[in-house]
Amino acid sequence: MQDIKRIEKIPFTEAMHDLPPAGDEELLRIGLEEWERLNVEEEDYASFAAEFGKSEKGARLLAAIFGNSPFLSACLLNERPLFRLLVEDGAEAALRSIHDDLDTAVMEFGRDRVALMAALRIAKRRIALLTALCDIGHVWPLMRVTGVLSDFADRAVDICAGYLLAFAAEKGELVLPHPENPVLSSGLVILGMGKLGARELNYSSDIDLVILFDAEKVTYTGRRSMADCFVRIARNLVTMMQERTRDGYVFRTDLRLRPDPGATPIALSLGAAHVYYESQGQNWERAAMIKARPIAGDLAAGRDFVTFLTPFVWRKSMDFAAIEDIQAIKSQIHTHKGFSRISLEGHNIKIGRGGIREIEFFCQTQQLIEGGRNPALRDPTTLGTLDELAECGKVKKETAAELARAYHFLRTLEHRLQMLQDEQTQLLPDDAREFEKLGAFFGLPDATEFKKNLLATLECVQKHYDALFEFEKTPDRKAGRLVFTGAENDPDTLASLAELGFTDTAGMSQKIREWHHGRYRSTRTERAQQILTALMPHLLEELADTSDPDAAFTRFDAFLQKLPAGVQLFSLFKAHPSLLNLMAKIMGMAPELASTLAQSPMLLDGVLDREFMAPLAPKESLAEDLKLMLSTARDFQDILDFSRRWTNDMKFRLGVQILDNVDHGSGKGATVTAGPVLSDIAEVVLNSLFPKVLEELSERHGRVPGAEFAVLAMGKLGSREMSPGSDADLIFVFDTPEDNMMTDGTKPIPAGLFFTRLSQRFINSLSALTADGQLYEVDMRLRPHGKSGPIALPLDGFVRYYQEEAWTWEHLALTRARVVAGDPGLMARAHDALQTINGTRRDPEKLRKDTRSMRRRIHAQHTARIPWTLKHVPGGMMDLEFICQYLRLLHGPDHPEVLRPNSPESLVVMQDLGLITAEMSARLIEISALYLNVNGLQHLCLGPRKMDENAPAALKAALARAGHAPDFEALEAKLYAAEDYVTRLFDEILPAPEDDMETDAPLPQEDED
Repeated sequence: MQDIKRIEKIPFTEAMHDLPPAGDEELLRIGLEEWERLNVEEEDYASFAAEFGKSEKGARLLAAIFGNSPFLSACLLNERPLFRLLVEDGAEAALRSIHDDLDTAVMEFGRDRVALMAALRIAKRRIALLTALCDIGHVWPLMRVTGVLSDFADRAVDICAGYLLAFAAEKGELVLPHPENPVLSSGLVILGMGKLGARELNYSSDIDLVILFDAEKVTYTGRRSMADCFVRIARNLVTMMQERTRDGYVFRTDLRLRPDPGATPIALSLGAAHVYYESQGQNWERAAMIKARPIAGDLAAGRDFVTFLTPFVWRKSMDFAAIEDIQAIKSQIHTHKGFSRISLEGHNIKIGRGGIREIEFFCQTQQLIEGGRNPALRDPTTLGTLDELAECGKVKKETAAELARAYHFLRTLEHRLQMLQDEQTQLLPDDAREFEKLGAFFGLPDATEFKKNLLATLECVQKHYDALFEFEKTPDRKAGRLVFTGAENDPDTLASLAELGFTDTAGMSQKIREWHHGRYRSTRTERAQQILTALMPHLLEELADTSDPDAAFTRFDAFLQKLPAGVQLFSLFKAHPSLLNLMAKIMGMAPELASTLAQSPMLLDGVLDREFMAPLAPKESLAEDLKLMLSTARDFQDILDFSRRWTNDMKFRLGVQILDNVDHGSGKGATVTAGPVLSDIAEVVLNSLFPKVLEELSERHGRVPGAEFAVLAMGKLGSREMSPGSDADLIFVFDTPEDNMMTDGTKPIPAGLFFTRLSQRFINSLSALTADGQLYEVDMRLRPHGKSGPIALPLDGFVRYYQEEAWTWEHLALTRARVVAGDPGLMARAHDALQTINGTRRDPEKLRKDTRSMRRRIHAQHTARIPWTLKHVPGGMMDLEFICQYLRLLHGPDHPEVLRPNSPESLVVMQDLGLITAEMSARLIEISALYLNVNGLQHLCLGPRKMDENAPAALKAALARAGHAPDFEALEAKLYAAEDYVTRLFDEILPAPEDDMETDAPLPQEDED
């Protein structure tokens, strides 16, 4: 409730402004005469009335009421004490008085149905008068008016529900957990829908309710059935709310938004509702549930049910199939009601063109499309959603502002229409005089000006609504005849396919006929087949434009085979044909990315974001974004799924940028530019999941008092050079205040075991394969003692290992280590420990000999001189990294500033210190970028497969662009030259003397990419 107990003694007449003039002088005369007559009869009221009527604002307010609204005139004459309280003490005091009087009536008449109904109707009349006066006088803003009306509706429904539950208990049908507060834990769930759910109730609105009951929570002791009992409660609640008595009615009540209203009782069990929404729920019901809110009865059970509906309402992927349903609903309204064009006289400002419903559909459509991925867009209110759409960049700020102004205009006009006779109408008068009178009540007595403003508002809404549904136009067709029906190939179709550039035309035609016959899950439904048929010419033209059309088609066929359903994705392509271009590009040159898409096709959703090809936000903003998404998680499984969805969206976005060689003007190349961002994404995920995993484990075992935990990143995550397919190389350390400590939970375990389990669960949270894929493959082989070592070890044990036992290759690998997650105190100490270990002075000759020996043994295992095996080829990525790591360990004791995990950064520092030449630094940084860019794109497109002469021509061209070479042959030459330079430099920096002996150290563990 909107703070109804708060009193603000602001004089009502001072707060009033811009009062409308009287639209009907005869009505005004009659109203004032009755006002004066009643006041003369009541001496105490007469002096107040006379003084108020003589004041300028008082006279204008009376004219605004008596000269425009017969209904409000009657309310004012019947509720003069409330009016006096409003004028003397202010709107909030009057509102409190209404609710206080209703509290008293409920306590006094709580078991008297007739008296209770009368009290509710009197309170409603008072609320109607108060909100109207505050609305007309501009004392309350629009959403305060709708909020007060909605709060009263909540209260009225809850009072009726409490009475009916208590009555059922008295009759021996129910056992209530809390008889003194019947609704508490009662199992009766009442959802407010539509405008009531969003707290946007209009002045003379129906209320839409869904009434459910929790069969597992209710104790039924009657003779019939629990379902029958709650159906009677629902029926009687409607009667108590809407039956007209001499005191009027409370709210007209509609129960048709319940599941399958034509076939289900008016009160339904939660279990039946669960089954319905999971199996049969439709898109219009998803849109309706955006505004669902528990308003009465068992509020806790109601909140649980709304939470249960979250996956139904908010789909993981952008839901373009829902758009067609919403368009169809709107079209049916226009056709059935006859409001398919804008008019003024007789126009419906709710469901007509340019009306309130188009603003609501504008918001709800984008909520259904985007809300599953962006929880900020789940605001049930129209104005709140417009703000969020603008904030998220989904609509222009000017568009949101114009629609918000239009919404205020139309809702205010709707209120004026309904205030005339307390009728639920949105129809503008078709009589010119009545239209002019309405304009006066609205505050625009000049009929011409009123019509001008109204028409401009309706046209503004229509323009923005139509623009939302104006999808990309499909390009003109180049393909000739394409027929894929029947059992035989159509000769003209085969000729058209050949003309497009396909070779295996007969095989293609057969495959496409299989699609249309529903051989794949994605094409089984009639709707999927219809959309795919419409898409076919454009799809085939895009595949034909790739460098290898037949291979691209084969990959697209494999993609379709793996799709669980097709309507959503095909609708996406239909709405945005340009996505087919990207799809074809991926199918034609990036088989690995095509496989990723087959596993998660809705990754394509993100391409529609206008920021898709722009740089990602800073790490802090990414963390806030993921935090917002995880805030909607219901359990740990949701946390795992949402994390994967968010991360894979980001990785796919960067993957497409790498595919298109987008480096945002850095000049470093796409993979090098993406590396730090991909590393930021990994850090954000690690830091988001760590406390969740810790919390889950601690529920059973408690925690180790005063202990801390930290995560060290190695490899490409450590050096901030990740690519979309990189593993996460991790080491876990912990620290306890004392030895041999135990956890403090109900099932205590030793500290070492606790941190081992914490590490294992953390690894599982990252690497487990769920329906939304995997976050990262976690590699622990770089930890002390490798595969045989403990999964987590004390920080002092970690330090001791590197001081006493570690091989030289382990020290080299540790130069890329970085602390990325955990408890801040231990993170700081672990960072200091890394600096100390890496800065330890060591025997230069042993360092040189061990490094050369490891390099020689690696080359012995990888003898092929192929420039595309960039990692292991002589002069390749490992040789370059050996040089940089060797120099860091060599110079670190005297120059700790060179101890940077990222090699190019450390090379710059070495150059500044005069440790290496500027030419060497620049050349190594250039070659490092060349290797990373080419290898990153190669791995993105081919995965573990090797580059060979059969690679798609489009991929070869893309690799040349990534390597800043004019063509593929030039790129090969550039790689050979780079490898020769690194080989020569390695031998210069680490010369091989005659007595160079082979080391027996194990070979270093390597990154997979």
